[in-house]
Order: sequence, then structure tokens, then C-alpha cells
Amino acid sequence: MTSKTPSSVPIRNAKNIILSVLSTIALLLPIASNALQEETAVVDYNEYSGEVKEESSNKALVFATLSVEGTNISTITNTEGNFLLKVPKEHLSKNLIVSFLGYKTKMVPISSLEPEGNEITLQISVTQLSEININAPKDALALVKETLKNRDDNYFDDPALMTAFYRETIKRRRRNVSLAEAVVNVYKTPYNASRDDAVELYKARKSTDYSKLDTVALKLQGGPYNTLYVDMMKYPEYIFSEESLSNYKFVFDRSTRINDQLIYVIRFKQYEGILEPLYQGELYIDVEHKILTGAIFSLNITDRKKAAELFVRRKPAKVDVWPTEVSYRVDYREKDGKWYYGYSSVFMEFKVDWEDKWFNSQYSMTAEMAITDWEKNPGDERPRFRERIKKSIILSDEASGFSDPNFWGEYNIIEPEKSIESAIRKIQRQLRREERNSD
Repeated sequence: MTSKTPSSVPIRNAKNIILSVLSTIALLLPIASNALQEETAVVDYNEYSGEVKEESSNKALVFATLSVEGTNISTITNTEGNFLLKVPKEHLSKNLIVSFLGYKTKMVPISSLEPEGNEITLQISVTQLSEININAPKDALALVKETLKNRDDNYFDDPALMTAFYRETIKRRRRNVSLAEAVVNVYKTPYNASRDDAVELYKARKSTDYSKLDTVALKLQGGPYNTLYVDMMKYPEYIFSEESLSNYKFVFDRSTRINDQLIYVIRFKQYEGILEPLYQGELYIDVEHKILTGAIFSLNITDRKKAAELFVRRKPAKVDVWPTEVSYRVDYREKDGKWYYGYSSVFMEFKVDWEDKWFNSQYSMTAEMAITDWEKNPGDERPRFRERIKKSIILSDEASGFSDPNFWGEYNIIEPEKSIESAIRKIQRQLRREERNSD
């Protein structure tokens, strides 16, 4: 792969976090477990599917949140705005809460939903111009620069030890092929420090059925680092370095209020004439304090060959592999006046085309990580190098199936349709129990 200037280094390539496409004949592991098989238990829930759109433009809303009122049951829409939600029958009389940053939250009675084809629309939440701070920058690029400049003041400046839940899913079309989950310790360095974060694997498990992968197996290299490096306030050089800012056009899109704070939504995309695949998306900035509270963006895939070079590490000679979509999301949280990384996700969709076949295959990968707890790490203690996860890790190879039922407990099956937050709540008791046993 050719070297690239700092202004054009993509997130994945910067840390050698890319995709491997391997021939199953020689390099694949045996089938790990039967947890991907259809459930035969009595169904005690209703399943609903549909899509979430913007009311005025009919545009799909990516990563909108849907949750059942008064419960921990929730999910998010995919990159096409579609959702799948399973609701236990005892909750069918409740409301479905549909929310998306910058839009008015909607309550939908679950009893009004159909099993399939539901269309839920949200209205943009617009702030009147009279409410906007006259001291706020009138230029979108200036606001982005000021937000990046204020990073050291607004984001935590102490080393921290975070507990995080990580999940990655690989699908062939709509069928789950490989699922892996892990609890990891993230040794987060201060936002004003140049040293990278370190990750230590605590627990992991997988469920893989290579028989559903046709004659190719896709493996995601990098594991939790795929999501960790989406933290653009910690690693701005991989998307918004000082040199790369001039490659983008920034414009104000709309304004909204979240928790009584005025949030500017800034759209960005690369200028025409820039050949390298860069990014486009939305930034959500607290205008009063100049804080990035979240971002949703995607890779601009116009040159199929260039985009493929960023991701594909190895592949059979007679196979052509290229991405058709690469999307990212990052959310930040606030505690005691300081902000920190809270959640991120990566979605990648690929086409695999065999030279001697009339058709191609479509695969998708989703990786997401959420911080479940964190505490200050005053001594900046870090695990020894041999105890850290390597940035070249393939988690589905490292995880050991369902070999630790004492830890996973009642959470004894991977449920990719449910949100990662729902999965976290199911394992938190095990985490607390193990902490008490170690004291």
C-alpha cells in the first residue's frame, strides 16, 4: 500500500485496522458453536420492523434510537434507516420512544405497529434565530477550529481506566455469519496527551458459522481499536488535522436544543477536485462551550479502487472486493464539567465478486463499543505490552465461544438485533459480582 500524507490518512489505514478476505479452504477455523441457529423456544415476544425517516424530506435517519417506554429494551436504525425490534408481550401496551439528535422525539403506541413495513417520521427541531448567541462564530469552519482548539479545556485531562462493552457482527446479506462480543479495559490517556490509548481484553466470546460465508470468509482486523479511533477529539489527525481542514467545506445546517444547551449541526464534505476518499457527515457542537457532543459521518466512496486499497489486506487472486458503504458514529458524555468518549460504531458494507461467477456476494460488518463505567487512573497505570490487545487482532479468532457461562450468566446468547446498551445491562451484574469476588 502506498504511503499517504497526514491530510488524507483514513481512520482505518492510520492504525493498520483493515479488512482481511481469506480463502476458507486453508485459513479458516472450524465452526465455533450453534448459537446462530434458529431459536426453537416458544416465542414470547412480538417482532416489529420498519424505517425511520425525516418528515419533510423523506430522508432515512441513520442510527436513530428506538426504545420501549419504561424498559431497557432498545435498538437503533441501520445505515438505511431500517430497524428490527423485539418486544416482550408484557410490554405491548406501552409506547415506543423514537429519538434522533436534532429532531423532535416521537411517542408511538406499540399496539399501533404492524409486524413489518412500519414508517416512522420525525420532525426537525428548529431553534429560532433570536435564541442564537450573537457571539457565536458566523463561519462554520471557524466554529470547528475553535472546538478543536478548546479540546484541552473541555475534555478530561486525567488518565482514566474505562470498562467497555464491544460487539462486532458480520452478515452475508441479512444472515448473521459471525458474532463476537468482549468486555475490555480501556486505558484512556488525557485528551491533551499525545500517547495512544491501550486496550486490555477482559472477557470475550464468539459464535461463527463459516458455512454461511460461501467460499470466502471476511475477518475484521483491529477489534476494539476500530471503534476507539473514531474518537475524533482524541485522534483529530485522522480526519480533521490542521492540514486536512482545508479539504472540507463546512456549512451550518440547523440548530436544536438538547438538555437546554444550544447545539449547532454542521454539515461537512470534501471539496470537488480532491481525489483521495475523505469524509462527509454532521457534527453536533454545543455552541456556548464549543464542545463536540457527537458526530455521524461516512467515507466518500467514489473511486472504488482507491476505497478498496484502504481496507483489503489479503484476498484470493480471482476475487474483486470493494466497499460500498463505510459509516461512523461517535457520542460523548459529560461528567463534572468534563467530556469524554462514550460510544462509537463503524458500519462497513462490501461486495465480493468472483471472476468465474455470474453473481457477487454482499457482506456487512458492524463494530460498536460503549463505555459502561470509568474511574480516574491517577498513577496512569497501564498493562504490560504482552497483556494488551494488539492493533492487528482479529477478535473472532481470539474469542473462545461460550466457554465461560459463569460470567455471561443469563446473557447466554448473542442478540445482535438489540442495542449494545441492552446487552450491557445484562452483564453488569456479572461485572459487579466478579469485582466483589476479587476484593
